Amino acid sequence: MRAVRLVATVLAVLLGSYLAVVAAEVELAARRQADEPADAAVVMGAAQYDGTPSGALAGRLDRAAELYERGLVQRIIVTGGNQPGDRTTEGMTGFVYLRDAGVPEDVLLVENSSTNTWEQLLATKLILTEYGIGSVILVSDPYHNRRLLDTADELGIEADVAATDSGVSWRDLGRETLGVAAGNLIGFRRLAQL
Repeated sequence: MRAVRLVATVLAVLLGSYLAVVAAEVELAARRQADEPADAAVVMGAAQYDGTPSGALAGRLDRAAELYERGLVQRIIVTGGNQPGDRTTEGMTGFVYLRDAGVPEDVLLVENSSTNTWEQLLATKLILTEYGIGSVILVSDPYHNRRLLDTADELGIEADVAATDSGVSWRDLGRETLGVAAGNLIGFRRLAQL
């Protein structure tokens, strides 16, 4: 009985230590902002409402437009499919939003069939290959940065991150810590399939 308690205690300490390290990585990555040029920005999808971007999606699109205006990227890839009943996709909503904001249409590429981060980056990899794009800046909310970098690495995408100005809540940090911890153990592809 004593041996079982000792093993359980050791496992609990190891798990707690691992989660603490991952939480620190997630929090540190949330502060990371790309400052070197890349070939394209990739806007990670977020909710849209009948063609109107949610606050999260609008923030991501505005950040990508800023990267383009500053000359840090030459193209913008907008990603994201739709939910049942939606008349448009997150990708098309992003395309229209950026076009209406003055980003030239020929700069924009659309991925509009994905439903999660893994699918968005997998589809993005196909676009990168098709258009000969080598490096990207992934645009999302700060709490998402670590998972984006790890998923891009798993897919062989040369990427940095540029997050929106939104804050990071304890809830976001906790959820992402669990997601990154699990993804590092089982792979982000498998995690997306759960």
